[in-house]
Amino acid sequence: MAAIIELKYYNSFWLKKIQCIADVLPSATTGGAVGSFASQNGAEITVSNTLTVTQMNVGQKVSIDYTAAGQDESYEGFIIKRNSDTVFTLNTVPNPTISGNPDINFGPIEDFTNIPQSYRSLIDPEPNSDWYIEEARIRGGYNNTTVDFGVKAYAVDDVKAGEIRTNAMIYSGIYNSKTGTNNTNQFSVAEDITRAVNIANGAIQKLYTEDTNLIIFQERKVSRALIDKDAIYTQEGQALTAASNVVIGGISAYNGEFGISRNPESFAVYGYQKYFVDTDKGAVLRLSLDGITEISNYGMYDYFRDNLGDVGSRGLVLGGFDIHNKCYTLSIQTPRKTANTLSFDERVNGWTSRYSYVPNNMFSIRNNFYTTKATGIYRHYSKTVSRAQFYNAKYNSTITSIFNTNPSVSKNFKTINYEGQGDWSLSSFSTGQDRAMPVGVFVMPTSLSQMDNQYLQNQFKQKEDKYFSNLINTSLSSQGEVVFGNSISGVKGFTATAVFLTKNNGGYSNNSELFAVSTEFVESSY
Repeated sequence: MAAIIELKYYNSFWLKKIQCIADVLPSATTGGAVGSFASQNGAEITVSNTLTVTQMNVGQKVSIDYTAAGQDESYEGFIIKRNSDTVFTLNTVPNPTISGNPDINFGPIEDFTNIPQSYRSLIDPEPNSDWYIEEARIRGGYNNTTVDFGVKAYAVDDVKAGEIRTNAMIYSGIYNSKTGTNNTNQFSVAEDITRAVNIANGAIQKLYTEDTNLIIFQERKVSRALIDKDAIYTQEGQALTAASNVVIGGISAYNGEFGISRNPESFAVYGYQKYFVDTDKGAVLRLSLDGITEISNYGMYDYFRDNLGDVGSRGLVLGGFDIHNKCYTLSIQTPRKTANTLSFDERVNGWTSRYSYVPNNMFSIRNNFYTTKATGIYRHYSKTVSRAQFYNAKYNSTITSIFNTNPSVSKNFKTINYEGQGDWSLSSFSTGQDRAMPVGVFVMPTSLSQMDNQYLQNQFKQKEDKYFSNLINTSLSSQGEVVFGNSISGVKGFTATAVFLTKNNGGYSNNSELFAVSTEFVESSY
């Protein structure tokens, strides 16, 4: 389309074609009194002047619905022509066989196949109305400064969709509270502001800063990167030079094929010791100055192998450091098993306790250990709460001792002894099983019927600050036994397990200490 335009000055002008003259209504709905659609008019639609029809234009989406009129008919199309102020022509209405006053919905412009004419052109048919002029000189003066777009710095991105890089890190501009500089919302693509680790080791799950190092926990690997410096190392691993122009410097991996799986909630730190769990490998790990150590091997390998494998995506492995007792506390919460909470003590390099509580979160503040539950925040080791009471529920305490001296020799355990306070009772005493002969099991009775069934009542005697009791075999007779029944003293087996119990009678001062457990046995044969 050509246009002849008179110019007042011999200046430079930009002539632009208008694609959309006016903003359209986002959704204008008409009713029977203000809209009609007649079958004899084919694809024409008539709208009452009560609508702001000046905002209806070519390319706008139109929906016609007869449901409100009691007829199951609907049509949809785009405006391809403005016949007059109130009449429009649609592109996809194939001469319906019904007429009346439907609901007519005008949507936004979605079809730009035809550049719409301006509403003015319907009243004053001048094609110039579809164009507008931008003057190139300031204030329109002769030889005034020319306005230009200027230099544009841009980068072409072939992939316009967003991309999630699970193995990469990005950092913003600097923040300095002293100078009032806050560029944390600036991510300049002109600068090298990303660092990536090997995607073969999985996604980054946890970042932890320690002094001038950044520790990166991936699903299958743990690495460290320099912060604000970049070092060049010799073959022996010694740094030659360092520069401060790199935010995240070189990345090097710790020895060992361990990561944090998909359980960053297992991470806890105390001093230079970082604890975390790799559920994929069934391992509980400690990262310290000497590297990564598998602390689940300290007497608990089978337990963690069996329980961590059931965590899955719906389970939780919650870790926290108990600063009051100096222990790493771990709560394994699986969908199909009972949750277990236990702690690791660095002083003995072992897993020392199991707890009855199952927390939602764990943390330490000022020498106090806290856990959270749906009912609130709880402080452990409080002097106002009785021992073995968690989340307003009281529990009994048990200690399990295993006697495995010379386990390849058959023994007859005759007595069970302990040193401590007198409110401990023997909950159970059992031995391993031999195929040649059933072994005895000692269980503390909980009712008179159990005593009638030849269960031995637990009665410890005190002598010189020690408590002792004889073990009497209550098992049935076996082939080869000369004397059997209650006359047989001791319980036979290769190893034995004794479980001591003390009940929670309330009160913080009700602390029952157990110093040592022992047994007297003689070698025997079946």
